[in-house]
Amino acid sequence: MLKKMKSGALVGPFGKSLLIPVMTLIAGGAVGALLATTFLTSSSDIPSSSLSMEESQEAPGAPLEAAASKPEESDEIEASEVLEKEAEVTVAAYATPKTESLQEMTKTVSVSKGDTLMEVLTRAGADRTESHEAITALNEIFDPRSLRIGQDITLYFGNADDIQQSDAATPSLIRVSLNEDVDRQLAAVRTPGSGFTAQETILELDKKMVRAGGVIDSSLFLSAAQAGIPTKTIVDLIRIFSYDVDFQREIQPGDSFEVYFERFADENGNILKDGSILWASMTLSGKKLSVYRFKTEDDGFTDYYDEKGQSVKKTLMRTPIDGARLTSGFGKRKHPTLGYTKMHRGVDFGARSGTPIMAAGNGTVEFAARNGGYGNYVRIRHNSEFKTAYAHMSKFAKGIRKGARVRQGQIIGYVGSTGRSTGPHLHYEVHKSDRQINPLSVKLPAGRKLGGKMLAAFQSRSEQIRQEVASVELETQLASVKAD
Repeated sequence: MLKKMKSGALVGPFGKSLLIPVMTLIAGGAVGALLATTFLTSSSDIPSSSLSMEESQEAPGAPLEAAASKPEESDEIEASEVLEKEAEVTVAAYATPKTESLQEMTKTVSVSKGDTLMEVLTRAGADRTESHEAITALNEIFDPRSLRIGQDITLYFGNADDIQQSDAATPSLIRVSLNEDVDRQLAAVRTPGSGFTAQETILELDKKMVRAGGVIDSSLFLSAAQAGIPTKTIVDLIRIFSYDVDFQREIQPGDSFEVYFERFADENGNILKDGSILWASMTLSGKKLSVYRFKTEDDGFTDYYDEKGQSVKKTLMRTPIDGARLTSGFGKRKHPTLGYTKMHRGVDFGARSGTPIMAAGNGTVEFAARNGGYGNYVRIRHNSEFKTAYAHMSKFAKGIRKGARVRQGQIIGYVGSTGRSTGPHLHYEVHKSDRQINPLSVKLPAGRKLGGKMLAAFQSRSEQIRQEVASVELETQLASVKAD
């Protein structure tokens, strides 16, 4: 008898005899359908040799579908590998070499007269937008207006990680660097995702104290220069004494000077820069004047004081130019070009064309332009009471314009003969409450006078400096700085 299962399938000897041919028929049909489909849809995947009867008639019990699919998968893998290799060969033969090796480069550009930092960067090939971003970052640690002629700016170009670039794109600006001083290196560096950031590196230098001096023949500037004292130190020396010394009338041949200042060298002993003056003295007609550098702790300011603790700084310098001769005083005189007597409301200092002119005091420029017979003319307002004026300049110093802030001793222009003038000289005026007064006789307010504990601290420091000076040999001919 036949037995029924829950699924309704037939079992037993008779059922088994029917099941085998049915399964064979179904399997054969499946294989045929699979082969036909493969041939019609992807003839390129069929091997070049046709299937044999042996391949289509597998032994019973072997999975026919697997037998048909294994060669097919193997052929597909081999074909895809060949295509991939062919594609790699094609790219290697025609593609541009890697961007990094092609586009990374370094350029160094020197600052020319009248250059701005933007002009320097764009002239080197930097994109204007990227240059602006780099300059904005540098502004945190550097004033771009303080660029010096001949100063080197180094630019690094490459592929920025945070910018999508094609192979043909120009390389991006990734770093701008410059030496602000021999021991101070500045840079704007691109940081992925953050744009440009400022970096400052301070180098360690060895400090040496130098004592130098000499005898004045004609001017302090020339005598100090002949002794090998660097220009920066000479200018500082003149500025320190210019509040009390009239360099045109008080200095005589045979007067002398000394200066004790810092010098910095690298690890090989090469002199790289000069630092601050700690002590200086001038002997004028047998009278010795000494000044000491001292920082007052209560306000943090550093100034120069005489031996009694009186600051040498005053509202205005008596003479804003060195090495010049007084050619015309304040008062009535016969005008050299007009030919008649006229009030001369300033003093004239004769000097070579191009001699630097210094601001007599801290203040704000309220006029810097051509001004009739004055020629190139600058007027500085120092406070509510005092102004100074400078005329006949050959040219203005960089950055001197209306509204600019200037510090005492800063170069504001150069001696010339513009306007109503018979030769190169500086016409200098002092205005008090908008009235011109004699610059050589004006009484100027004195600076700070130390007292109490601050005076005691100064006296201790000045004694220490005197001992240091006495222990250092006086040099009358210094070696020049070996590097800028």
